[in-house]
Amino acid sequence: MNSLEGQFLVAMPDMSDERFAESVILLVGHGSEGAMGIVVNHELANLRFADILDELDLGDPDAVIRLPDAVRQRTVMRGGPVEKGRGFVLHSSDYSSGNSYPVTDGICLTATLDILKAMAFGPAPRSSLFALGCCGWSAGQLEGEIGDNGWLTAPFSRELLFETPVEDRYEAALASLRITRATLSPDAGHA
Repeated sequence: MNSLEGQFLVAMPDMSDERFAESVILLVGHGSEGAMGIVVNHELANLRFADILDELDLGDPDAVIRLPDAVRQRTVMRGGPVEKGRGFVLHSSDYSSGNSYPVTDGICLTATLDILKAMAFGPAPRSSLFALGCCGWSAGQLEGEIGDNGWLTAPFSRELLFETPVEDRYEAALASLRITRATLSPDAGHA
């Protein structure tokens, strides 16, 4: 199978693993050793960006309090069940550090504290999404799950990642494939 890096995985509606139910995942890495992705459509309910800044002591408490509400109240995504305490930022390539990894089409992944400071105090990337945790698959595991009809793949869309409201991303990912839940069959077809 060719690399799916930079594409979306879209969970089939009958996904049996509830950790991934109705998930849209951007694959940030995929190769012979396995795959890694970030869930981009599930928020952590009671956690905001300012809470992370406070927890990590990433700025003067008074400066954090004075941040605009749009920054303080920014959502934190549940990126996946692996490394749940580690932060990952998907962002536009106008921000780059020596630790930024290019994923696709002007999108990078950075997992260092510097990007969190930039998101809070500037200069921030034009577009970004912050998640705690990630998803991981061992060699051949993801290919097996796709073959067993667990996932659909969808092409990358900057609009889906950054502009579509979080609660609409699953339906939008399906729509990008010109399908709906009603048109999907839980049965895999093999020729």
